[in-house]
Amino acid sequence: MKLPIRSSFSGAIAVFALSVTGHLAHAETVTTVNGAAIESDVLDFYIQSRTNRPAAQATAEEREALTSELTDIFLLSTQESATSLEKEPQIRAQLELQRRGILAQAVAADFYSSVTVSQEEIAAEYANQVKLAPAQQFKARHILVETQGQAVEIITLLNGGADFQELARERSTGPSGPNGGELGWFSPDQMVAAFSDAVAKLEDGGYTKEPVQTQFGWHVILREESRSAEAPTLESAQTEITQYLQNVKFQAYLQSLRDDAKN
Repeated sequence: MKLPIRSSFSGAIAVFALSVTGHLAHAETVTTVNGAAIESDVLDFYIQSRTNRPAAQATAEEREALTSELTDIFLLSTQESATSLEKEPQIRAQLELQRRGILAQAVAADFYSSVTVSQEEIAAEYANQVKLAPAQQFKARHILVETQGQAVEIITLLNGGADFQELARERSTGPSGPNGGELGWFSPDQMVAAFSDAVAKLEDGGYTKEPVQTQFGWHVILREESRSAEAPTLESAQTEITQYLQNVKFQAYLQSLRDDAKN
């Protein structure tokens, strides 16, 4: 069983964390380009963003190549044309959005690094999620076709004794067709509602006597087996639940900011 946790995070801010070990050393000027200094902390951050690891772990060759890249960026951005281009509405808007986005990400990351989730909160949410989780899992096969008429024809063939797997290989347009329509084990919440509802109404070994329509097309479904779903342990679900509760608290924080915002 997979707990039915849904992310509560929404909106325009995507929170992410860069892996930074230790603190940046006091910035020193690495080089100067047209009067603009490239500071060591800017270079280190550029190296980290390009290599996805701390700047101190970059090889001498990487550091040299990326220093050259950053120098080119400074060369282009210090041209006289850059001054006038910076005033263009679209460029100005991009710069403002980038600045605001970085600051928003930093504020959100600071919130996540400091927010606390107690063991009592985790245990309560775990109990709630276990109650919401589907009690059963199903093992099924299906045949997916484009029209209702095609699905009715398949059901007629099944009623006459045709083999479900062979029909799936011959007729199904879905990706599971070559495997005889096999879907394996799944929980109801992993499928679209119409499909899950149809499977739940079947007996093990039974197939749908009427075509089932979803946004993917028309299905004929065979329920092979069913079993009781076992909830994961609190220990194994703790990290996921902690992240969920952090997101809940962030949403509450964000809503409070919206409520207190001044025009």
